[in-house]
Amino acid sequence: MNTVSIMICGVGGQGTLLASKLLGRILVDEGYDVKVSELHGMSQRGGSVVTYVRYGDRVFSPVIESGEADFIVSFEKLEAGRWAHCLKRGGLIIANTQQIDPMPVTSGAAVYPADILDVLSAEGVRVDAFDALSPALEAGSAKAVNIVLMGRLARYLGLPADKWYGAIRSTVAPKFVEMNLRAFGLGYNG
Repeated sequence: MNTVSIMICGVGGQGTLLASKLLGRILVDEGYDVKVSELHGMSQRGGSVVTYVRYGDRVFSPVIESGEADFIVSFEKLEAGRWAHCLKRGGLIIANTQQIDPMPVTSGAAVYPADILDVLSAEGVRVDAFDALSPALEAGSAKAVNIVLMGRLARYLGLPADKWYGAIRSTVAPKFVEMNLRAFGLGYNG
């Protein structure tokens, strides 16, 4: 099998690292060679955080270069625009439509770009944009956006939902397991 490259991007505190950990665990359990790498910006101040997950029969590098990502999972729409150059032709961006203003916007030094996802679509980029915050809140917490988005990604990857449920049970703190199982189901079935 060819290597599949997935970028998971968001801002600090959105759970990109947990999402990549869950995805990596499932892929290893499925018998793939998996490489995971993380890039941290000013994550503790709401800066960009990106995780690379690459899997296949044999993966030599965890790094995803410009034009190599099969999927970009964006936890916030500005991050979709920031990393779109990494998507390969025919790839897909799965994007939460939530807007989280970065520091330059909140300080008044910059303006949040308008219609980022529409611009990407107009440029021919395949975008699956949806409100992942509402199902996360329905599941019990805004912090479950990451798991809602992993549910959406799982549909495209064809990875069985029961594998995800098992990974959630074995990875997430017990008091958050039920909420995350609901969040995954809402993303997967929504």
